[in-house]
Amino acid sequence: MKKESYELFKSASLEQIVEIIDTELKSRNESPFWTAKVVPFSRAILSILIPLRDAGMLFDPEGKAVSELTPELFFRWSDFVSLKTLAFTIQKSNAAGELLRTSLPLAICQTYKMIDLSFLGEYLSRHTVNLENESLDFPISTYNLHQGVSNVIKSLL
Repeated sequence: MKKESYELFKSASLEQIVEIIDTELKSRNESPFWTAKVVPFSRAILSILIPLRDAGMLFDPEGKAVSELTPELFFRWSDFVSLKTLAFTIQKSNAAGELLRTSLPLAICQTYKMIDLSFLGEYLSRHTVNLENESLDFPISTYNLHQGVSNVIKSLL
């Protein structure tokens, strides 16, 4: 991972990070197939992680507190199963008015402010993820596609 990537994830806005990923994609002449997948995927994940970062409420897929947004944390959440879990965690947290399913201190969880799920929800629904029932699975082809998308993003950062 490039040093610049760590600084980018640590403090840049969603738009700045997505713009850099998009610029890197264009400069490497990636296939249009990947280009069409990488930017929306990155935007969907970051639309949740950036607000959590800014609120000091980052956590990993196991629910453990994380102090800063790094490329590694981004890639942990880019696993499609983890991303689906993140969507339901935020959905339930929005409904409860506090951050759920984490081991962050209760006092911090209670300061949670609602996070807009529209980017992530739209992205997941386009990839046949049932947003009503968390226990329903999605096609393995969807999982495999997103492993490829994550690999492309890793090569850019």
